[in-house]
Amino acid sequence: MIASLSTGMILGFSAGMAPGPLLALVISETLQYGARAGIKVALAPVLTDLPIILLTLFVLSRLSGLDTLLGLISLGGGVFLCYLAWQGLTFSGSPMGAEAAPRARSLQKAVLVNVLSPHPYLFWLTVGGPVTVRALEHAWFAGAAFIGSFYLLMVGAKMGIAVLVGRSRRLLCGRPYIYTMRALGGMLLLLALFLLHDGLVLIGVILP
Repeated sequence: MIASLSTGMILGFSAGMAPGPLLALVISETLQYGARAGIKVALAPVLTDLPIILLTLFVLSRLSGLDTLLGLISLGGGVFLCYLAWQGLTFSGSPMGAEAAPRARSLQKAVLVNVLSPHPYLFWLTVGGPVTVRALEHAWFAGAAFIGSFYLLMVGAKMGIAVLVGRSRRLLCGRPYIYTMRALGGMLLLLALFLLHDGLVLIGVILP
């Protein structure tokens, strides 16, 4: 339960802070229309990701007896997290501004941006899905804790950025944001190592 909660919080906060299409849209809307518009955009994943999660869990549950395949998926998730960790550890400031995202004036446009982005699908197939399946093997509320903490921190972080951008246009070039991204990169690297270890155990390369 505690492990699921803490893992969801780390991954959620990292996803909320990391540059990407949705964060660019949060910033663009905030700069154009104020923090309230940015906060609305930040809520888009809550409206779009449920079908992705359910489909991923359905597919992975059918593969629960195939340790080798699950191991390969875990290894893929570990590599994906290593890539995200590298982005965080080498982060030196975001060039995103009002011109970096499509000009959108509605939550519907934000939902479209999130649905068409590959990040949610890739994350839930390689990282979020396997973590949730393992948590559900212990108890249903462990899986719920992971998903709930992930979205609470991800959406909350984006909302926080919207509020701060509304007050300071120079936020994304500031040192606090850079240091935060690098620290998150280090935490993601640790999670990547755990996923890689689990993958190697499942395919029989190392003993549990």
